[in-house]
Amino acid sequence: MSIEQSELILNPDGSVYHLNLKPENIANDIIFVGDQDRVDKITDRFESVEFTTQKREFKTATGVYKGKRLSVISTGIGPDNIDIVLNELDALVNIDLKTRQPKTNLTVLNIVRIGTSGSLQVDIPVDSFLMSSHALDLNGMLHSYQIKGISNPEIEDAFVRHTSWSAQKAHPILIENNSVLAQKLMSEKIVTGITATAGGFYGPQGRVLRLPLADANMNAKIDSFTFNGNRITNLEMETSAIYGLSKLLGHRAVSMNAIIANRANGTFSEDYRKVVEDLIEYSLNKLIE
Repeated sequence: MSIEQSELILNPDGSVYHLNLKPENIANDIIFVGDQDRVDKITDRFESVEFTTQKREFKTATGVYKGKRLSVISTGIGPDNIDIVLNELDALVNIDLKTRQPKTNLTVLNIVRIGTSGSLQVDIPVDSFLMSSHALDLNGMLHSYQIKGISNPEIEDAFVRHTSWSAQKAHPILIENNSVLAQKLMSEKIVTGITATAGGFYGPQGRVLRLPLADANMNAKIDSFTFNGNRITNLEMETSAIYGLSKLLGHRAVSMNAIIANRANGTFSEDYRKVVEDLIEYSLNKLIE
């Protein structure tokens, strides 16, 4: 049965609605960045750029870096934007946009997020690189899908008990990265840990301006959680959505984090732009090995 026009929305030129992309516009190896200005910082290193487009915060450029075809896409901030980006990317490669029917032979995308994050642990300093071994979803977006089989109920339940997690909130979900892609990007420079993904920047990450928090001690509870040697190392706003949707859709995903702040000791990188630039260079060169 064909997918209805109201469910898979296409632009008049046949491109997917939000990303403004057609299947031929993207590579199978894709870098996600949050900031649209960071797209050019990556493609400035390319030998050539064959395609670029932008609609709202979603900017895409496809080109060649040291002989490898890559796409770079800005997702904007938050799990809701990741929901748009990953579903539309999957539609580009795994749905026939003319017949509106899923393809029999599915394409697997390799997705690497290069983003910024704040460390929650004293021993993970600013200016370090962190790979998310797992993502802990604290925002609930993934509960819109059938998620059985992608999570780790044992660790999730331990986290709920440790934090006295409110039953009024979405149940946390723990999702592992793709081991094949992770191995490709790993080196002695990389710290690993569980990345918690919040649904906002202020209250959901324990920041107080004028509004009181539902649980003023939540960050301390998150920081102190351990399970069989695993701990939550950092907090950001996209990784769990990337890992969860990629698992469900059959794609590979790894999140690489430039640690620009340390929430445990209150420090911030003196030159966070250089940290991000260095992580971009590192990740690009690992991808082409």
